[in-house]
Amino acid sequence: MQFFKSLYVHNRFFIYISAISALFLMSFWLPALYSATWMLVWLFVIAMCVDVLILYRFKNGFSAKRIASEKLSNSDDNEIAITLENNYPFQVFISLIDELPAQFQKRDFEHAMSLKPGEKSTYTYNVRPVERGEYKFGRVNVFVSSFLQMFSKRYSFSAEESVKVYPSYIQMKKYEFLAMHNNLTEFGMKKIRRIGHTMEFEQIKNYIPGDDVRTINWKATAKRAELMVNQYQDEKSQPIYSIIDLGRVMKMPFEGLKLLDYAINSTLAFSNIALLKNDKAGMLTFSKKVEKIVAANNKKTNLSVINEELYNITTDFSDANFALLYANIKRKINQRSLLILYTNFEHISALKRQLPYLKAIAKKHLLVTVFFENTELDTLITGNAEDLQSVYHKTIAEKYAYEKRLMIKELEKNAVHAILTKPQHLSVNVINKYLEFKAKGMI
Repeated sequence: MQFFKSLYVHNRFFIYISAISALFLMSFWLPALYSATWMLVWLFVIAMCVDVLILYRFKNGFSAKRIASEKLSNSDDNEIAITLENNYPFQVFISLIDELPAQFQKRDFEHAMSLKPGEKSTYTYNVRPVERGEYKFGRVNVFVSSFLQMFSKRYSFSAEESVKVYPSYIQMKKYEFLAMHNNLTEFGMKKIRRIGHTMEFEQIKNYIPGDDVRTINWKATAKRAELMVNQYQDEKSQPIYSIIDLGRVMKMPFEGLKLLDYAINSTLAFSNIALLKNDKAGMLTFSKKVEKIVAANNKKTNLSVINEELYNITTDFSDANFALLYANIKRKINQRSLLILYTNFEHISALKRQLPYLKAIAKKHLLVTVFFENTELDTLITGNAEDLQSVYHKTIAEKYAYEKRLMIKELEKNAVHAILTKPQHLSVNVINKYLEFKAKGMI
């Protein structure tokens, strides 16, 4: 029974059968072909037996193994590798099928290749998850054919395994690397000219052309008989919280990824940069109630805590309770902190309902409200309106875009900082704003 389960007919088998049938048909007009065709039939039967024999003669003629990381990075390309080894003493032709997790909805995965006798090879491919959670890979199936390519023997390797998809640690490491090498401008992160100083004194050093003359230390200059300046450093250990709205407004998808997941990826990358700057990173999520809160801490282990908390949060279908958010911030965050609030407002009326609570939070903390541009409307706004319906659609799209800009003005008018960003530029814009505040000595 196992023999028949593993034996498959190769596509070329049907080509051979079709050719023989065509010869029999032609022999109706050319009788001389009839005998020759029957000889081909017997050769074909012998070749079939030989093909099956050489495929099944070797019990472990082929081996394969999938190599995947225990954790995958959400919204990024993650590499999966499959190692292949041909143990047959002849060249084989294979068709590789890996059983991908159901979340990818990919049922046409197949890769064809050939391997020489004893050859080892590694086939790699990328997967891009757009949801966090547990993903289950199935078996690795390899269909092996000999040079005759009449039948295939299926090798099925028990490679069933579960991997967890976490917030984008690839994006986090990318920004960390750039921060360590001072190359943040490569991804649009601006170098902000310092226009003030924090109160944290570092040292007195010799004046170098370009130093701010306002930092000259006149007592040290008189003592050394040369210009000396005070050098300051950014204040450290400032509490910074990422606050994520889990309401229905964060369910909206862009490029297959929900706004919530963009906010989660940004939170992880931003928290890592804050810790590298020796600030305290924390997190808070809310909807109808405050779901999770991670106290701000400058320990490196706090990033792992934040990552684990972000792993399984999800949105609901309710409206977020900003009054409750204000009450919890007032009670649990006593020190003045930088608060990055990830939410979304589609209408100015929605913003005005929550504005009193945002103003109240901003009185004690440095609040930045982050909401999103609807990039789906860009094609309508930039496209040509050629008929009445397209004019109507373009007008409505421009109205929505105008309301978004109006929200920024409304927030700034009420002393609430705001970022209006495209989802794909979220992390860069949030980190930019943080670096700007650090440079200006606002935190």
